[in-house]
Amino acid sequence: MTVHLNATPITPGTRILGVGHYRPANTVTNLDLIDRGVDTSDEWIRTRVGITERHWADPDETVIDMAERASGKALADSGVEARDIDLVLVVTSTLPSPVPAAAPELAHRLGALAPGAFDIGSGCSGFVYGLGVASAAVQTGQARHVLVVASERFSGWLDMNDRKTSVILGDGAAAAVVGPADHVGIGPVVWGSSGDLHDAVTIDEHTRYFRQEGQTVYRWVTTQMAPVATAAIERAGLLPEDIAVFVPHQANLRIIDTLATRIGLPNAVIARDIVTSGNTSGTTIPLAMSRMKEAGDIPSGAPALLLGFGSGLAYAAQVVLAP
Repeated sequence: MTVHLNATPITPGTRILGVGHYRPANTVTNLDLIDRGVDTSDEWIRTRVGITERHWADPDETVIDMAERASGKALADSGVEARDIDLVLVVTSTLPSPVPAAAPELAHRLGALAPGAFDIGSGCSGFVYGLGVASAAVQTGQARHVLVVASERFSGWLDMNDRKTSVILGDGAAAAVVGPADHVGIGPVVWGSSGDLHDAVTIDEHTRYFRQEGQTVYRWVTTQMAPVATAAIERAGLLPEDIAVFVPHQANLRIIDTLATRIGLPNAVIARDIVTSGNTSGTTIPLAMSRMKEAGDIPSGAPALLLGFGSGLAYAAQVVLAP
């Protein structure tokens, strides 16, 4: 016997309805790190990674606390009420414990009415993965409004004797509300992974410190990610000169500039939020996008190229229309 199941009608398109972000009040400058005993210099940090300062959470400020603040701003920006959110996705790698997930508690705090809720632990590419999942859920009728929020608290995982990692990481959260549209506002996602290099970015299971093989990651990103970004532009039906905004993962200022050159984006404003936010892993892309919108650097409807890459090593890219 052949059984046929019903399918939910397809929505023509999806778009980002609103964004919001939160950075902790504690600003930590390069000189502050030196005062805390890190063997480094302001010149070394600026030259190697391009960071002047980053934000660290208070000792009692959690991943979910920050996610809640960013989510509230994204909901207000979108005009969507929390009770109308059908699915909550939380991108994070820095919960103190993997169980329970952050998404159900966040949904409860926001006042969402029993939505689907789960976490995405894909690190620096996690937000783009989440956006792809959210768009697919809305387009296939599994949800009408999806909240995608990235929140990271790396200040609790740092070895202050390791200047290669302690100087780059920051804390923060950012969120986006995804909903239906009569046009395509979130392009096809191009994603993949290089699992042979999975241990190049880790949190050590014994010391609980963040570790990274910086040169390995640098070579991988600068040689492999430009074609991924180009593929996302092509799948969206655009040309590089059509891209108005480039928002890559904020890993390193040299990486950002190298990627922009190799992709070839003659008309794009390039996100360089790493300078004052540091590397916040899965949060960097929505954080940069939200702050650029707040500053008026992203016109509504402008094509923005998002490119996430990092732990795993996993990557994802897509073109979206700015909210």
